Amino acid sequence: MLEKGLPVFLDYDQAALDAAYDQAAYAPNRAQLIERRISDSAIMRRRIGEPERVAYGTAEIERLDIYRSAGAGAPVFVFIHGGAWRSGRSKDYAVPAEMFLAFGAHYVVPDFAWVQDVGGNLMVLADQVRRAVAWVYENIARFGGDPNRLYVGGQSSGGHLAAIALTTDWRSDFGLPADIIKGGMCVSGMYDLTPVRLSARSRYVAFDDATVAALSPIRHLDQLTAPLIVAYGTCETPEFQRQNRELAAAVGAAGKGVRLLVGEHYNHFELPETLGNPYGLLGRAALELMGLKREDAR
Repeated sequence: MLEKGLPVFLDYDQAALDAAYDQAAYAPNRAQLIERRISDSAIMRRRIGEPERVAYGTAEIERLDIYRSAGAGAPVFVFIHGGAWRSGRSKDYAVPAEMFLAFGAHYVVPDFAWVQDVGGNLMVLADQVRRAVAWVYENIARFGGDPNRLYVGGQSSGGHLAAIALTTDWRSDFGLPADIIKGGMCVSGMYDLTPVRLSARSRYVAFDDATVAALSPIRHLDQLTAPLIVAYGTCETPEFQRQNRELAAAVGAAGKGVRLLVGEHYNHFELPETLGNPYGLLGRAALELMGLKREDAR
């Protein structure tokens, strides 16, 4: 048995903290589930058709996929994908589209930079996600969506970026109404970057005091205007479980609407598979958040 080292955060030594921010250490089927998501997304796109791909910015990566429902004035769910800030593409997160379209909602997935391609600067990713959400609000009516029924969700590092969007000062930073987002879903994200900075993730993310302060959403809940769903699985790492419990508790303590969902026996890569199922933990919650019911299904 290895001797425990000096604590670097709470009672974690360096090896334990690194493991607590590495899902591979807690999800032995990680590779299988990632490959299944990619292949299932390809099958889904063949079944429902390729999305409309539209630019929200000038960089090549600044594009988003719009899966359009048949009805006009549709609510819109924007999904921010995960991948440890350093992997993932929008086309590989298509699976939930069929459920949202079936219930009369648009499903939008933005692409954004991988952090290692922008010098480790998380500010770039946060800015891109914010601009993507602002673009959807300002332009989705041209695609049959209702900008006043805009919802944002994300998982893992995408849950972190979704939380940033949800705690953005839209009026000050973009000249938009403060409440452009009507509901949020943060799944298995990180909301306080202090311990993340101390982990092995600092090898590819250029953390500094300004980044930690600006991009720790739990510090900016005064800007949260939307009801929030926070979710995690019981087979995730202890830090991902703690971070999500503490976000939900902090939102509640701030007197704002929050619902904590605990996925019993789900790991980090299994839980998001339930988003594409109207009877799954996340799918049912997303539809309820948007006020969509069975009679809305087509």
